[in-house]
Amino acid sequence: MLPSEEAFSAAVSALGIDNKDNVVIYDGKGIFSAARAWWMFRVFGHNKVWVLDGGLPHWRASRYDVESSAAGDEVLKSSAAIEAIEKVYQGQSVRPTTFEAKLQHHLVWTLEQVKQNIEGQSHQHIDARSKARFDGIAPEPRKGVRGGHVPGSKCIPFEQMLDGSQMLLSREELLKKFEQEISMDRPVVASCGTGVTACILALGLYRLGKTDVPVYDGSWTEWGSEPDAPISSS
Repeated sequence: MLPSEEAFSAAVSALGIDNKDNVVIYDGKGIFSAARAWWMFRVFGHNKVWVLDGGLPHWRASRYDVESSAAGDEVLKSSAAIEAIEKVYQGQSVRPTTFEAKLQHHLVWTLEQVKQNIEGQSHQHIDARSKARFDGIAPEPRKGVRGGHVPGSKCIPFEQMLDGSQMLLSREELLKKFEQEISMDRPVVASCGTGVTACILALGLYRLGKTDVPVYDGSWTEWGSEPDAPISSS
């Protein structure tokens, strides 16, 4: 789940990023964990952030330059970021910080908010896990986590947001996928297994102009481990 504001500020500062910087994020699969990092920056108040469509695989396929090893300075920054996080959680002060995180509460939901939404239905709840896990047919990969889904939620597997090259679908194709399960005129909250692939759904909705989609950060790992959390299945 999310780090604290202090830990995120310390880590991002150690990487040499400040609040006025533009940030582009990519990963090695196309679009996967990059969407989570994009969402985290936005949750902590930094909107000048983008995801490189197709990530490193598409960059390579386009024959752009790559490096085979990280520069020594970048390795040191990465180590410094890890050390900064550890210090924050040990109660130590980390200075100086060039990035100030400001948590945007409306972009992240808690277990209690999801419980309230089952009755209140202020938001449509979409789940990025596979249909088999959503229906409780396939076992959850984490020990002790029950199968099924949050009552009233809809299944939109995150893979449906991507094409064969692991790039985000066009606006028209995304709209068709979402409209099969939800109304685009109503608010939406997204979840998944651990709060990572839900951010791909949030990214897809962002492309369609829905810029305020919250993610239930604990997602199914928390919900399925909570004895009092209601569960539906196929």
